Amino acid sequence: MCATCGCGTVDSVHGHEGGLPHDHSHDHSTHTHKVVDVEKDILQQNNLLAERNRGYFEAKNILALNLVSSPGSGKTALLEKTLTDLKGQLEFAVIEGDQQTTNDADRIHATGTKVIQINTGKGCHLDAHMVLHAVQGIKPKQNSVLFIENVGNLVCPALFDLGERERVVIVSVTEGEDKPLKYPDMFHSSTLCIINKTDLLPYLPFNIEKLISNAKKVNPKLEIIELSCTQGTGLNLWYDWLKSKVPVPEPVE
Repeated sequence: MCATCGCGTVDSVHGHEGGLPHDHSHDHSTHTHKVVDVEKDILQQNNLLAERNRGYFEAKNILALNLVSSPGSGKTALLEKTLTDLKGQLEFAVIEGDQQTTNDADRIHATGTKVIQINTGKGCHLDAHMVLHAVQGIKPKQNSVLFIENVGNLVCPALFDLGERERVVIVSVTEGEDKPLKYPDMFHSSTLCIINKTDLLPYLPFNIEKLISNAKKVNPKLEIIELSCTQGTGLNLWYDWLKSKVPVPEPVE
């Protein structure tokens, strides 16, 4: 198991565009009882690879976004709407992270978007090494947007920098208003919080203002967007935010 979070270690990459499978296994022969030292070493190696990823994204003028949430918040549904509505306006590629199946990658592939699936096995998060190999397989275009849909989990993915420029945490109104207080690292490390499924507010005992207040307590700089994928309300706010982050294409000499 991974010393940082206790998750499993086997993952595989499946690409609709020809991804390269790889074995992401840790060597535990040198692990000692000094767990803190092991954790530090794992994160240090991850951060070095994350910087390598970030350098690649910057060189290729790629906007990489790490989408994080608990399971069932609507990450994939939001991606489907975004990729469909903005098709032809922006160039997209997607990395999908799940423990098993290619279900989400199949949904993204149906939109006509280049996508690659990472299966983490018993692992509960993506790391920079997995993203590095996925990027080598998917080869996102210059001046494009790369969505990285992380494994549904509000704990471990907060620890792992993938080299992204923006981290977007998605929470739905079917979850508790205290999510930011219970999982502060994720909300503190994100730049945008999307509150999804607002069409269900009339049917739930949910105080959206309380959620926003709790999120701001954890991260005063956190931007908030409220939307509903099913009804389309608020999606333009998300699209405007996304377009504002897209790097301007470098002039051709």
